[in-house]
Amino acid sequence: MTAAPARRADLVVFDMAGTTVHDDDAVNRCLCAALAGAGVKVSRDEVNEVMGTPKPIAIALLLERRKYHGASAPPAEVTSIHDDFLQRMIAFYRADPAVREVDGASEVFRQLRRAGVKVALDTGFSRDIVDAILHRLGWSGNDLLDATVASDEVPRGRPHPDLLFRAMKLTGATDARRVAKVGDTPSDLQEGHSAGCGFVIGVTNGSHTRRQLESHPHTHLVENLRELPGLIVGQSLRKNQV
Repeated sequence: MTAAPARRADLVVFDMAGTTVHDDDAVNRCLCAALAGAGVKVSRDEVNEVMGTPKPIAIALLLERRKYHGASAPPAEVTSIHDDFLQRMIAFYRADPAVREVDGASEVFRQLRRAGVKVALDTGFSRDIVDAILHRLGWSGNDLLDATVASDEVPRGRPHPDLLFRAMKLTGATDARRVAKVGDTPSDLQEGHSAGCGFVIGVTNGSHTRRQLESHPHTHLVENLRELPGLIVGQSLRKNQV
């Protein structure tokens, strides 16, 4: 467990796939397919172990484990597989009928913002995938989000805190103790812990179960996003809703 959370948060930084975006496990499936196209077979569980990290790093780790027996994977091979993954993911997010927001996500964003809390998304995806998702869900060009941060916009991805610090800079948040990080993977929780967030919240209905998340640093584990406004804002939210 991390230290006790602050009374309320000024900023909530949500993960995307599995946390706020329902995609029928497409990230896992597309990573498996891209690796299989290069002759490397990996299981869903193996991919889940690196879920949430920048995808080039995830691909390199899987290649090192499954093909190179601990030696570094050639950068050109990582790039080739990642390009294949990108094409698969962008096509999926643009057209597949399974893509939708996680139940209640937009309303949770609105509740938080009505209570004066800023809302951001960060992700292990690159900007081109992020933009495809935002367009598909209608989350761009409106007042739902204060900022989004992609993995190719910071020096280091999860579990490092760079994504979260970038979200803080974009939204004017200055105290990580008044920031909540929300995600469905161990790397999300590690990111929030590394940044010193007052709230580090695991969502247990995404890619990882409660049992899989509970051994990683967190302040709370929740089953549904709808639990978050009351948890993060408490009395402030209820007063604003009266």
